[in-house]
Amino acid sequence: MLQKTIAAGISLLVLLTSCGNNATTDKSTATDSTVLQTEKNNPDKMSKAEKLTPAGAKPAWGKDMTDPMTVVIEKLSSFGAPPLTTLSAPEARKQPSAADAAMGVIKDHNILVPPDNTDTTGKDIAVAGGTIHARIYTPKTGKSIYPVIVYYHGGGWVIADLNTYGASAQGMAEQADAVVVSVAYRQAPEHKFPTAHNDCYAAYEWTVKNAASIKGDSKRIALVGESAGGNLAAAVSMMARDKKFQMPVHEVLVYPIAGYDFATASYKESDSTKPLSSGLMKWFFQQYLNTPADGKNPMISLVTANVTGLPPTTIIGAEYDPLRSEGELLRDNFKKAGVTTNYKMYRGVTHEFFGMAAVLPEAKDAQEFAAGELKKAFYK
Repeated sequence: MLQKTIAAGISLLVLLTSCGNNATTDKSTATDSTVLQTEKNNPDKMSKAEKLTPAGAKPAWGKDMTDPMTVVIEKLSSFGAPPLTTLSAPEARKQPSAADAAMGVIKDHNILVPPDNTDTTGKDIAVAGGTIHARIYTPKTGKSIYPVIVYYHGGGWVIADLNTYGASAQGMAEQADAVVVSVAYRQAPEHKFPTAHNDCYAAYEWTVKNAASIKGDSKRIALVGESAGGNLAAAVSMMARDKKFQMPVHEVLVYPIAGYDFATASYKESDSTKPLSSGLMKWFFQQYLNTPADGKNPMISLVTANVTGLPPTTIIGAEYDPLRSEGELLRDNFKKAGVTTNYKMYRGVTHEFFGMAAVLPEAKDAQEFAAGELKKAFYK
C-alpha cells in the first residue's frame, strides 16, 4: 500500500554526511530506491520541485496557493478517494493521504531527494490498559549522547500512523541532530478521549526516565507535534506541569488543533479545503470526543486553557487550513500567560505541508525554522 511506503520516500532538501553502522530498522516497508537517488552537487536537479507547474486552474479556495502546493493537491484529488466523512474510521485509514500525494509528485517528476541519515529502532511502551509503539530515530552523526524530541503525529486522533508522518520525524532528527521518539498513540473511535492524551504523556514520561537507553540526554527533551499531535504536545506539557514532573525545554506545535469553535474565520473559509476541511475536523471530533462537552476540556480547547508555566513554544501555521485562526488565538493565549512564543504562518500552503520538504520550499523553511528553535532550547 502506498500509504505504508510514504515516510521513507519524502525527505528533506538538506544533505547531511552519513556515518555510523546500519541499525535494525523499524520502518515497515522497503524504500523505493529510484526515489532516493541523490546528487549532492547538482543544484539543477534539486530545484525541480520549485519548477512544478499545475495542470489546471487553482481551486477557488486557494487562489494564492503556490504552484508546487497546487501540484500536490492536484495529485491528491487524482486518487479519487471518497470523502473521509462518509467512511468509518477503519475505512478512512486505508485512503490515500496528502503524504501519498507528495510521494506521487516526487515520482511523477523524478525529483531527487537525499538518503535517510537516521537509524531506526522500535520500542513498545507500557501504558494504562496495554502498550503503544514508538519508533526511535537516531542521527548517523556518531555522537554518544543527543538531545531528544518526543514527536506526536497528526490525523485527528483517528487516522494516519508513524509512516504517514515519517518524513517530519526524520527531518527533525536530522536537522536538530536529536534522537526522535515518534509515538503511535491509540486512536479513536476505538479509544476515546482522553486515551491518546494519556498515551502521549506516558510516552513522554518513559522518554525522560529512559533517555540514556536511547543515547538521549534526559535534561534536554522537547516536544513536537503536527495537527492533532500539536494538540497532544501542548497537552502533555500541561499534564507534566500539573503532575509536577520534569517539563520539556521547548515545544513545537505545527498547525495544532487548539479549540472547539467552528465559527472562527478560518473554519468559515475551509468548507472545501484539502487535505483538511471544516467538515473533516468536525468528523474527527465526533470520533474522538465522548460528548461535545469534551470539546471544552482544557486539553482540547488550548485557546482557553490555563497555559501558565508551559515551556517556550514555537507555533507554525498554514494559510489554507481550518486551524489557522486557532493557531493565532493559541499564540495570543500563550503570550497572555507569559509563555515565550514564536509564531510563523506560511502563506500559499495547506494543512500537512510541513513534511513535504522535498517538494515545497515552504516546508523546507519551516523544518529549518523549527529545528533552529529547538537547537536554541537544547544548547542555551
